[in-house]
Amino acid sequence: MENIWQNFLKNIKEEVGSQTVETWFKAVSLEKLSHETNTVYLNAPNQFVKNWLKEHYLNLITNNLQSLLKLNNLTVEFISPEVKQINKKNIIPASVIQTIETQATVNKNQDSNIENNSNNSIEKLEPKLNLPTKENNLLKKTNNLNPNYNFDTFIVGPNNSLAHAAGYAICQNLGKVYNPLFIYGGTGLGKTHLLHAIGNEVKNKDNSKIILYQTTDKFTNEFISAIRLDKIAIFRQKYQKIDLLLLDDIQFLSNKEQTQEMFFHIFNLLYEEKKQIILSSDTFPKEIKGLQARLKSRLEWGLVVDIQMPDLETKIAILQKKAEQNGIILTEDVVNFIASKVTSNIRELEGCLIRVSAFSTLTNKPISLDLAKRVLLHLNDNNKKEGIMLERVLHVTASYYSMSINDLRSQKRQKNIALIRQVTFYMMKKLTFCSLKTIGEFVGQRDHSTVLHAITKVEQMIEQDRDFAKKLNNIEQKILTS
Repeated sequence: MENIWQNFLKNIKEEVGSQTVETWFKAVSLEKLSHETNTVYLNAPNQFVKNWLKEHYLNLITNNLQSLLKLNNLTVEFISPEVKQINKKNIIPASVIQTIETQATVNKNQDSNIENNSNNSIEKLEPKLNLPTKENNLLKKTNNLNPNYNFDTFIVGPNNSLAHAAGYAICQNLGKVYNPLFIYGGTGLGKTHLLHAIGNEVKNKDNSKIILYQTTDKFTNEFISAIRLDKIAIFRQKYQKIDLLLLDDIQFLSNKEQTQEMFFHIFNLLYEEKKQIILSSDTFPKEIKGLQARLKSRLEWGLVVDIQMPDLETKIAILQKKAEQNGIILTEDVVNFIASKVTSNIRELEGCLIRVSAFSTLTNKPISLDLAKRVLLHLNDNNKKEGIMLERVLHVTASYYSMSINDLRSQKRQKNIALIRQVTFYMMKKLTFCSLKTIGEFVGQRDHSTVLHAITKVEQMIEQDRDFAKKLNNIEQKILTS
């Protein structure tokens, strides 16, 4: 049984990534197999892991085990985990997982005040801990801030002037004005840039402040790991120490009841201590579906500001700034052409600049209006042309590696197929403006997390392997010139 499970883990690592395997599958064991009923029984370490695997990975588990065991119509059952007695030295009792799940249901629509919530049973379960100075120093070093995203590189226009002014005011008076600050707007309009700019400005003003920029996805994954490892108290204590919390894409808390519960308590703790909270989302707080009413209420306690698509003058200024930063020489007619054609977001604007520059470098031709028009032909009919570009990337990459399109889109996980599929994901993300979800669905109905893992892996390989990087440059040139 152990060998079967180890082979299963090896097979799924390419598909879901080693971190997911470590977090969710390593502690699971294959308990027994009933040939009479074609049923496999898996033993999960606790109820939370069991529920998560059933909800998110049941099809993956079933299909892979069917293949390994050469059985059809296999049923996967989870054995209810036994309640284990946890040593008193542990930070929290094992029952905290069940308690959190229960509370998430009981408290879903309550909006009690902060004073009442301080007596919440999660609070009682977790002893107060004092993190050592070394822990504080580690938090200061791992703030996740990108130094390139600062106020100097943030172009201000009518579309974002209020958000910019509010962010800058917070830097002068941390925790005392506009708390929380909630910034919302469409994808690629500069919300993340502004969050980093605020964090960098506060850091430069007072290096003693503990600052953390975090995406909501990473916050959720960190919390899940804390539950699995019985380290919820440490998790909460880490966030209690923060002077400035910058949480990006909070809409991804949607329908994550346990994570919402934990964030609710962290929010209250930070707010009571007058610590600054800054959040971003793609929509107004009240419009975030699957978010508890009491959380929505708190998100509007401070100032809510939006960032919109920049006007033509601001887009021109952004292009000129980006070109200057990257040493790209653009004529006025090229700048005006790109700025006038892009109507979606700043990320696409920057992507167009990168694409034009890359084409110029790869073909050894100067950047001209004709070249820009050729490279950015897709802007005339965005959806149609993006679909054409996805097809082009798929066919050129498959042809380069002498692989069939069917294999790339299949569920096969052989190492060579998986790698070429990952290269395809990387090229699609680099050369189109499609979302990870769209890319994943285009290449065999993969989800966005699979695509993200693939892109990250390819980026790491590019840094470590020059020959591999050269091959990808060749593929890119073939795609752009085909």
